Amino acid sequence: MSYEEKYNRLQATLNHKEGDRVPISDFFWTGYMRNARKKWGDDVNMYKKFDLDYVVVTPNMDPIIMDFEILEENGEDVLLKTGFGATVRRRGDLPMPHYESFSVEKPEDMAGFKFDAPDDPRRFTRAGDDQINGLGDDLVRGIPSWQDRLESFGNGTEIPIFGSVNEGYEFLWRCIGTENALYWMLLEEELFADFVSRIGDFLVAFTKAQIEWGKGKLAGMYIWGDVAYVNGMLFSPEKWRELFKPITARIIAACREAGLMTIYHGCGNATLIYDDLIEIGLEGYNPVEVKAHLDVLELQKDFGGRLAFVGNIDVRELESGDRDRIKKQVLYKLQAGVGGGYIVQSDHSVSSDVLPESYEYMVELVREYGKYPLDLERIRRELAEESKAGGTL
Repeated sequence: MSYEEKYNRLQATLNHKEGDRVPISDFFWTGYMRNARKKWGDDVNMYKKFDLDYVVVTPNMDPIIMDFEILEENGEDVLLKTGFGATVRRRGDLPMPHYESFSVEKPEDMAGFKFDAPDDPRRFTRAGDDQINGLGDDLVRGIPSWQDRLESFGNGTEIPIFGSVNEGYEFLWRCIGTENALYWMLLEEELFADFVSRIGDFLVAFTKAQIEWGKGKLAGMYIWGDVAYVNGMLFSPEKWRELFKPITARIIAACREAGLMTIYHGCGNATLIYDDLIEIGLEGYNPVEVKAHLDVLELQKDFGGRLAFVGNIDVRELESGDRDRIKKQVLYKLQAGVGGGYIVQSDHSVSSDVLPESYEYMVELVREYGKYPLDLERIRRELAEESKAGGTL
């Protein structure tokens, strides 16, 4: 598919219209990628192999631009310090890193926290280490520059590219830790609000610099903000509205002024602030976790036509490797594509436990059943057949 077809497909979907078919994309763990390379070769690229509809490419967002400082190293066990001032342990036997300490230890330390300039050219032109790109389910070092990674996707001529920025809380906890963030929000209100304000100014300026550096190459912007867990918000919606909503609003405004699509990635169940996000102009919400009791068909009853949803394919079904279960999950969620407003994607990311063949099958299903106009009669008939066969949602 051409860039124009993918771009028009996304635009239609985020504007609650039907394009040629339901769009699809995803994020892939390095463990999944290792298995994919074993199957399809070392140079395989999921976005190109499966002709996915968009990719997210993140610049160096660290407050201080620096390579990781290695404090201890024993095989796959590594203790390091990042440009966020975080000391992080990465163990080979655990799927995610553990944040052991932060350079900000006391509330008054927030005032002295340093930032390199948000528009520093090194954020876009320098290869090396950074926390956002390098610390996930694996430790990745020596990451190519943002410009080089954009070029690897055709500089916005082969596939729509989304830039990437954290919202206020997502950035904040990486600087001071989750516990400090939640305690100081209530106990050190003035110092906390001042620091959040500084972070907001940094993130908005970073967004504008990214748009400038990516001019003509970016189709949209992903805004990362985990402010909820499986049962609701990490803190009150009122606190979010007071402290973090204004930052997100400024980021979205900068993106809309530049003509970029916007998708917010927030894990957990943040439905209490969906109306707020709609109010400030957000177009799409990801990943819509099934584990957080979210069902895109149910959400559309309240938010359909106002907020598009991106995700909600239960990754546990993909991990099962059971083609009947995968088919039932995909067909059920594809019904949300009626009238636009839905992008197929996992409900977080494609984990190391997903077989390459299982994701390939998911893509095949979307290609076969996701063409507009959706054949709902066939989808529902085959869903009923899967239910009789014992498949699960």
